[in-house]
Amino acid sequence: MRTTSKPTLLDVRTPQEFAEQHVAGAINIPLDQLSARMQELIDLPRPIIAYCRSGNRSGMAVSMMNQNGISDAMNGGGIADMLQAMND
Repeated sequence: MRTTSKPTLLDVRTPQEFAEQHVAGAINIPLDQLSARMQELIDLPRPIIAYCRSGNRSGMAVSMMNQNGISDAMNGGGIADMLQAMND
């Protein structure tokens, strides 16, 4: 597992949701595009922490990443949880 001091934050919400609010430094790959764009994740810093609005889509994203050999992906839950964690 490649671990860095700064994980990749992956926002799997829609581009509209991302434009309204997102965690600073996050990248946006909507869940419905994740499978087709999986190669983009291969060289990103690890771990990859996925988040969405409530944690459901990010959970699905983590499962998809795990099935594609990205074992160091984690579910960060909803955006409110992520914003709170970044401020702690």
